[in-house]
Amino acid sequence: MKTVRIIPRLDVKGPNLVKGIHLEGLRVLGKPSDFAKYYYEQGADEVMFMDVVASLYERNSLHDIISETAKSIFIPITVGGGLRSISDIKAVLRAGADKVCLNTAAINNHQLIKDATRMFGSSTIVVAIEAIKETNGTYLAYTDNGREYTGVDVFEWAQKLEELRVGEIVITSVDKEGTGEGFDLELISKISALVSVPVIAHGGAGQKEHLPAVFNDAKADAVALGSLLHYQFIKDNESVNSKEEGNTEFLKQKRDFHTFKPCRIKDVKEYLVENGIECRL
Repeated sequence: MKTVRIIPRLDVKGPNLVKGIHLEGLRVLGKPSDFAKYYYEQGADEVMFMDVVASLYERNSLHDIISETAKSIFIPITVGGGLRSISDIKAVLRAGADKVCLNTAAINNHQLIKDATRMFGSSTIVVAIEAIKETNGTYLAYTDNGREYTGVDVFEWAQKLEELRVGEIVITSVDKEGTGEGFDLELISKISALVSVPVIAHGGAGQKEHLPAVFNDAKADAVALGSLLHYQFIKDNESVNSKEEGNTEFLKQKRDFHTFKPCRIKDVKEYLVENGIECRL
């Protein structure tokens, strides 16, 4: 039986960790490096940083955050957002990232994937697919945090990525992301069945009870979790996050996590083990 991975996903805008619903309506949660260190201490297998406005501004601004984080955590760091060239990839790897995650540039420039895998190795190159289910039942890939229509079929794109020798695929259900309603198991199952590269499921986890099905039924190799873990960090660290920039009203209110049952990484892993799913404790 394979050992699955739990990967906190940290969406970053400027200096702040943010979180939205359907990748929109971003709310400030705190300092990214604080969250990353907390997750490392809790037993995260990796962490993933995504600059959520990088494609809009055509640049990735996470270098300082990566450098700061890499000094205090010793698990793989994946960085994505706005990476459009080999020099962009080199810069974030030099800053301390272990892997890079491409989306917009990957769809627009297949040669970049070929060059990057040849130069840095397949295991370093991750590609994210932001999937939206259309009214006719098909799934199409979007870019720029689910804002930009591409017309690219999600499943055909996943198969092409395997041909291009990427190391992993992150599949995000934009419809489910930030809702806490559970994963799109249909989407993840089909991706997992079509490709042999590791599949990281993202979007929809609202409680630890949502996770066994994504491994047992949908056959994902890892999950990238945001709100489920972030809201627990907020509960555990009430004294932080008081002077962040941007939309901080969420942090000032008496918090109601609605459909979420926040939990710690160790709680997630213990629950998985209880349900016969192997993970690193």
